[in-house]
Amino acid sequence: MSSNVDENAASTVIETFMQRTHASGEWDARAKKSMPGGDTRAASYYTPYPAYMARGEGCYLYDLDENRYIDFLNNYTSLIHGHAHPATVSAIQEQAARGTVLGSAAEVTVEHAEMLCSRVSSLESVRYCNSGTEATHLAMRAARAFTGKDTIVKMDGGYHGSHDYVQVNVQSDAAEDGLPRPRITTRGVPAAVLEGMRVAPFNDLDALENLLRVHSDGIAAIILEPVLGSGGGVEPEQGYLQGVRQLADTYDVLLIFDEILTFRLDVGGVQASVGVTPDLTSVAKFIGGGLPLGAFGGRQDIMAPFAPTHPQTIPHNGTFNGNNITMAAGMATMKAYGAEEVVRINDLGQRLKDGFNRAFQAAGMRARAAGLGSIIRIHWGEGEIRTAREAKAAQDAARDLPKLLHLELMNRGIFSAPRCQFAISTPMTEREIDAAAAVMAQSLDVVRPYMIEHTPHLLQD
Repeated sequence: MSSNVDENAASTVIETFMQRTHASGEWDARAKKSMPGGDTRAASYYTPYPAYMARGEGCYLYDLDENRYIDFLNNYTSLIHGHAHPATVSAIQEQAARGTVLGSAAEVTVEHAEMLCSRVSSLESVRYCNSGTEATHLAMRAARAFTGKDTIVKMDGGYHGSHDYVQVNVQSDAAEDGLPRPRITTRGVPAAVLEGMRVAPFNDLDALENLLRVHSDGIAAIILEPVLGSGGGVEPEQGYLQGVRQLADTYDVLLIFDEILTFRLDVGGVQASVGVTPDLTSVAKFIGGGLPLGAFGGRQDIMAPFAPTHPQTIPHNGTFNGNNITMAAGMATMKAYGAEEVVRINDLGQRLKDGFNRAFQAAGMRARAAGLGSIIRIHWGEGEIRTAREAKAAQDAARDLPKLLHLELMNRGIFSAPRCQFAISTPMTEREIDAAAAVMAQSLDVVRPYMIEHTPHLLQD
C-alpha cells in the first residue's frame, strides 16, 4: 500500500470533519486570540480543532452546524443522565429561584451528605469541595494529618487531578525498564513534591509490599483508582484491591480510593462491588448533577479535625463549597440513579463492548474493547493489559490511529473521548449502543489504509 493512499485516507477524514464543522472552525480561530490553545481545558482539545457543542438533549449533542452526535463522552463520565435531565433541571430552577448560594449552612447540603454517606459504607463523614482535584488533594492532606507522616504512594499512570503532588507519573514511561521511577510529568511543578511521593505499578502487590517494607515509617497513605482511568483503562486483577487493603493494614498506612471515575459502576462504588473498605474516599462527577462538585470522606476519627471546633483543626474553606444549587442538582441526580439504573447501563456497557469486539474481529484487527460496566476503553492489541506502562506502550505503537478513529467516529455521529473511552448514560437504549457498534465497523474500514501503512501489527495475517 502506497503512502499516498494512507495520506489520502487520513486527509479525507480530517477534511470531512472540517467541512461538517465549519462554524466550530471559525470559533476556534476566534478563541485562540483570548485563550491559549483556544479553550481552558486540555482534555477538550483534539486536532484539527474541537467541535463546538451548542446544546444537549438526553444522550444526544448538537454542534454549531447542527450535526447530531450520540454522546459517549458525557463530560468524561460525569453526566450519568445525559443532558437536561428533567428532574435535575427542575431542581436547579427551583433552587436558583431561592438563591444559588446563600453563604451559610443549608438543609440541602445536609440532605446530600446523608444520601452520599448512605450509599457508601466507608463514608462515615464527608466534606465538600468543587472538583475532583480538590477532593484528592484534601484526602491526602487528611491522611498526612492523621498519621503524622508525609509520604503518599500512588500508582504509575494514576490520575488524581491537577494539584502539584499528583503530577508524578501521570503518564507511564513505556520505554522504562524495571520498577517505575518517580518523576514529575509536567513543567511548573516544584521538584520538592518528589520528596512526598512514591510510585508503584498497578496490579503488582509484590512491588507494593517491597516499597512499604522499606519506607512504611514515612508513608501516610496509598492512593489509587480502583480502575486506572486516563492511565489506560486498566482493570484490577482478581484479588488485587483486597491485597492492597491487606498490605495497608499490615504496614499501618491508610488506603485512599479515588472513585471519581468509578463511583458510577455500583451504587456504593467499586469498593462495594469488590468488598474492600478504604479509610478515605474521593468522589465527584455525577454527584453534582452536572455542576462542579467534589467530596472526600471516610472514617470519623480521620475526618474529625475538619470540624472548626477541633483542638487541632484543619482549616478547609471554599466560597462555593456545598453551594445550594449544586447540592440540589446532585440530590435530584442521585435519587434517579439507583441499583436498577446502575445494572441497566452496566449491561449496556457490556453490549457496547461486545459490539465493538465483533467489529474488530470482522475487520481483522488486533484491538480489544475492555472496561467495567458503563465505561469502555479501547486497548490496542489482543493481550491483556495489566499496567499503565503496557497500556502506554500499546497506545504509542498505535501512533495516530486512535486520533484518526476518534475523528471518523465523529464524522459518523459518535462523540467519545479522544483517548477512545466511551461512557454510557441512562437515556441510552440498545438502539444507540447498536448504532455505535455499526459506526465503529464502518469507521474501521475507513482507517484501514492507515493501519496497513503505519500499524500493520494491529492487522491479523
